[in-house]
Amino acid sequence: MKFTRLGNSGLSVSRLCLGCMSYGDTTKGWHGDWLLDEEASRPFFRQALEAGINFFDTANGYSGGTSEEITGKLLNQMARRDEIVVATKAFIPWRNAPNTGGLSRKSLMQAIDDSLTRLGMDYVDLFQIHRWDDATPIEETMEALHDIVKAGKARYIGASSMYAWQFAKAQEVARSNGWTRFISMQNQLNLIYREEEREMLPLCVDQGVGVIPWSPLARGRLARPLGEETVRSKTDGFGKVIYPEDEADNAVIAALDALARQRGEAMASIALAWHFTKPAVAAPIIGATKPSHIEAAVAALDLELSAEEIAMIEAPYRPKWPTAMAMALPGMDQVSVLD
Repeated sequence: MKFTRLGNSGLSVSRLCLGCMSYGDTTKGWHGDWLLDEEASRPFFRQALEAGINFFDTANGYSGGTSEEITGKLLNQMARRDEIVVATKAFIPWRNAPNTGGLSRKSLMQAIDDSLTRLGMDYVDLFQIHRWDDATPIEETMEALHDIVKAGKARYIGASSMYAWQFAKAQEVARSNGWTRFISMQNQLNLIYREEEREMLPLCVDQGVGVIPWSPLARGRLARPLGEETVRSKTDGFGKVIYPEDEADNAVIAALDALARQRGEAMASIALAWHFTKPAVAAPIIGATKPSHIEAAVAALDLELSAEEIAMIEAPYRPKWPTAMAMALPGMDQVSVLD
């Protein structure tokens, strides 16, 4: 396994992060029939740890909080706490009631305590805001996050999909008040969604922020040839919203498939290796519901793409309207409820 520092911090993370959205209770939340329960999830945590992955990402909104429960239970059984990096997120409402979501001081203080209880941990390494909250002054959010860090409940803070001007504003509010700044940006980035290359990635490079992309394989579309389907592709409603059928996307996938065949590598390995050509990227967040998913991700670490190969898989891309994907928030029309 290869490791890097997350942004300008001293935190050492593996170049791959295991995303834990795939693990949870299918009867809670909005994710679909492809989720794995605790026992089915267990082998993937073991495989990730044995591969050297030390970075794990979840959220309070994944499967009604059950993703955090599974993640915490299995990591507490399998790993030494001081050797792993556990990240979670807050923003998605956990109940249909006032103050049960968003980024107010009240909501964030409740969210971190609830997440720690579900994880069975005294602290998280990275506490992230899942989206921007127009209803809460950013000063309130950043001070609350600072206080969470100073209380020892989180070691660092990170942000997720938003506009670059919003991220810059949040960082300046923290800087000017002497509060904790974000060390990471978890945004959408892959071969069929590259809008973050315009402003967010250059901003993160300039400011020393580590990028940990979500959906680096476009919810599996970049891992299989055109026309091939999986259980997830058939039942993943949110995936169909953010990755609708698109001629330019299909051309990218076809080019990726062709390159993978030329090199004798998995499409997923090539698609992930592309991320490592972007200086801002620290660790793509991978999903794994089959052993081959982690194997292909690990293989990507040793792949080097030539300038000609990069041009081959990038050339068919056509710009997209950023709010259609990067700002989309899953589940807001189907609020996950925690009993």
